[in-house]
Amino acid sequence: MSSSFLNYNGKLYPADKLLISPNNRSFRYGDGFFETIKMMNGKILLRSLHFERLFSSLETLQFDKPKLFTADMLEQQITELAVKNKHTLLGRVRLMVFRGDGGLYDTEDNHPNYLIQTWEMSAANNKLNENGLMVDIFPDARKACDKYSAVKNNNYLGYVMAALWAKKYKLNDALVLNSNDRIADATIANVFIIKDGIIKTPALTEGCVAGVTRRYILQCLRKESIPVEEAAITLEDIADASEIFLTNAAYGMRWVASCGKNNYIQKATSLLYQKFIEPLYKGH
Repeated sequence: MSSSFLNYNGKLYPADKLLISPNNRSFRYGDGFFETIKMMNGKILLRSLHFERLFSSLETLQFDKPKLFTADMLEQQITELAVKNKHTLLGRVRLMVFRGDGGLYDTEDNHPNYLIQTWEMSAANNKLNENGLMVDIFPDARKACDKYSAVKNNNYLGYVMAALWAKKYKLNDALVLNSNDRIADATIANVFIIKDGIIKTPALTEGCVAGVTRRYILQCLRKESIPVEEAAITLEDIADASEIFLTNAAYGMRWVASCGKNNYIQKATSLLYQKFIEPLYKGH
């Protein structure tokens, strides 16, 4: 069932209603950020991690924080919209925050505007993929490693072009490099590799988005004393890895069967999925 309503600054509108001004700074400059959230049985998965990242991004991008702009308020409005659209059983939520109108040097204010959308999700998203993903290294863009690279921001050009490239070559995803020609992340996911019995993922200083599921997996691994490193991951590491998996809020974890000419097994990834992702879903 497609989404029939959206929430714009606290009010419900038909999903196809035009709401954004031509002078909107997010439309003009990508001035803002967003959260992709999974809802199951009316509850937001990893709620605290999502809202912690949201308010961290709000501060990093120098938005004002109105007193009424709280996690509880946003959760209530997300839930009301999901109920209205009949997406509470299993749904994907996109919460976008952006500055209002203005030119590059003359923004009207730093008040956070927001737009909430919901979509129904397939139950297949709650299972580890049977067929491994086919991915490759996107050659045409490099992601910066700076103060803003960890923000899930509204300027998505590098990822958009990587996704178009992946589709052109019949791939399931593409890995994006940073300015040092090391792995940053994938178009819509964080990257983990398993090499010599150690799980590794690019450090935030390597330019990856600070993924909520990435953070959850790292917390779980450390709690269980499973060897894990946030590190620099080179193309050689990708070639030498025994397993690769991707994480995001929508599907949790997916295993990668190949990256270019390199092939990977699926052994530890399945165990990690059973240990950390399945309980997350069963808890809701």
